[in-house]
Amino acid sequence: MPNQETTQIIQAIISDLLDRIGISYSLEVQESIDGLWFIVRTDDSALLIGEGGKNLIALNYLARRLAEKKLGEEIQFILDINDYHKKRIEEVKDLARMHAQRVRYFKKDIEMRPMNSYERRIIHTVLQEYPDIKTESTGLGLDRRVVIKPLM
Repeated sequence: MPNQETTQIIQAIISDLLDRIGISYSLEVQESIDGLWFIVRTDDSALLIGEGGKNLIALNYLARRLAEKKLGEEIQFILDINDYHKKRIEEVKDLARMHAQRVRYFKKDIEMRPMNSYERRIIHTVLQEYPDIKTESTGLGLDRRVVIKPLM
């Protein structure tokens, strides 16, 4: 877990980014088993999240790169807007479990829609609990997806 000084530096970087965008917001920090979460509360969430979370992904990337440059090391943290990221993680986990049940019942592979690497990793992790299910990623670039397979 990052120390207090590191947390304050990341908080300052995120605040600077949001100030430059010109929105009103509040910023809180939470520690969890997943690491450090910086949660922004704002009425301008649509602008910051973007279509399908694309702006939020870009904002996370930018904040991480700025933090790495300032701190001289890679720091893992998540920037979330109005709990969008948390809700999205739960949706992906639920979708993975639902598809796993279908694979178990029908004994056939299910190919999921294309996803980013973070969402694919969530699916692989969640479905490790299923001893009769195997997952693998296929495809390239933006078309990369998870295939859920039954172990016969």
